Amino acid sequence: MLEKNAITAAPIHELLERRWSPRAYDKSKPVSRAQILSLIEAARWAPSCNGDEPWRYLLWNRADDEAGWQKAFDTLSENNKKWCANVPVLMLSCAGSVFGHSGKPNRHTQHDTGMASLNLSLQAVALGLIAHQMGGFDSEKIRAAFSIPAEYTLMAMLAVGYQADPSVLPDDVKAKELTPRKRKPVGECFFAGAWGKPFGG
Repeated sequence: MLEKNAITAAPIHELLERRWSPRAYDKSKPVSRAQILSLIEAARWAPSCNGDEPWRYLLWNRADDEAGWQKAFDTLSENNKKWCANVPVLMLSCAGSVFGHSGKPNRHTQHDTGMASLNLSLQAVALGLIAHQMGGFDSEKIRAAFSIPAEYTLMAMLAVGYQADPSVLPDDVKAKELTPRKRKPVGECFFAGAWGKPFGG
């Protein structure tokens, strides 16, 4: 299995270090219902503003619902279709727009939904699975296909499954898979005390 552990400026937890977004999936290995429930539980226990849990997820398990999976797959961008053809489970994260208890606007929903998806992704690593979040999909097409209410913002499609050797990928996608991971320097994104003043570590 291809590992692309993060090269960090300070020690971080192994799950965080190992998490990345592979594209090579093993079509022959389904994800079990118990594993899916574990992923969902991880997302369910993410923090949210006022405990509102504004996220909603649609899930398509190819092993149980080939037609639904195909309908979701058909909304993906052409680049994502190249590698998602082998993915056993597709999910869609959606963020609400108002607080459930008051109906007032909630500007934190997208942030909170992102945290739920990260919880899910880290749980995937813990289970020996891989997860890849993607923005390349036709939001209007998938909204219409699955009757998603207008008050929900469609955030990301998630691919979940078991990792395969990069050789299963087309050459252009395989090149991305094999490219080393990198991040901006700490001081470019993290400031100490004033905007633009780099945190020195």
